[in-house]
Amino acid sequence: MTAPEPRYRRVLLKLSGEALQGDGYGIDGGVLAGVAEEIAEVRAMGVEVGVVIGAGNIFRGVSAAAEGMNRTMADSMGMLGTVINSLAMQDALTRIGQKARVLSAISMQRICDTYTQRRAMEHLSEGEVVVLAAGTGNPYFTTDTAAALRALEIGAEVLLKATKVDGIYDKDPTKHSDASRFESLSYGRVLADGLRVMDATAVALCQDNDLPIVVFNMRSRGNIRRVVSGEPIGTVVGPADTHATQ
Repeated sequence: MTAPEPRYRRVLLKLSGEALQGDGYGIDGGVLAGVAEEIAEVRAMGVEVGVVIGAGNIFRGVSAAAEGMNRTMADSMGMLGTVINSLAMQDALTRIGQKARVLSAISMQRICDTYTQRRAMEHLSEGEVVVLAAGTGNPYFTTDTAAALRALEIGAEVLLKATKVDGIYDKDPTKHSDASRFESLSYGRVLADGLRVMDATAVALCQDNDLPIVVFNMRSRGNIRRVVSGEPIGTVVGPADTHATQ
């Protein structure tokens, strides 16, 4: 049986830092290797892949600022945390034979290249997974917003938001057994209802540029490939919405 044709030819995958930590703190080697294998599977389908990783497993700038740290300093530390995660992902991909390149919004030539759109496009065309680090390079912008921005800059057809649950629900599924998952939601609904899919700036940026977002469960092995293949998993955020489904 031949493998299905991918629905998308270029994607931007947004991972939280917590996606790499397993049950502890920092980076779990086994979890990291598993995520790298899934990304390599998608690349083997002929799909060009950009990745943005948060830093919540290492440091949260917003939380530190809430405790009294200068916000610019706190966000700068968070951006450096994303570089650590990105270098770890590059190493994990390289060890399984998948070429990868870290491009950082903050110049640090000794450890990785500096991001430019042209450079990212060149590496994607050469079959490398491009890991986009250090957010936007500016404080007050989350890695969700960085993911939306980079997705648009590289011409991604979709922004894949990997989470701990299998989509967006009408109520918290961890607290309510009767929670129903939405198959799709409009950008406007997400923004008007304050649904915590991504931060409002990221959603608005996707809305203004008609970039769809797919929210799906990262913890189910093979889900990245399923989403890229067009299987109806997770929740699609786009121009319109449907009713919730069990």
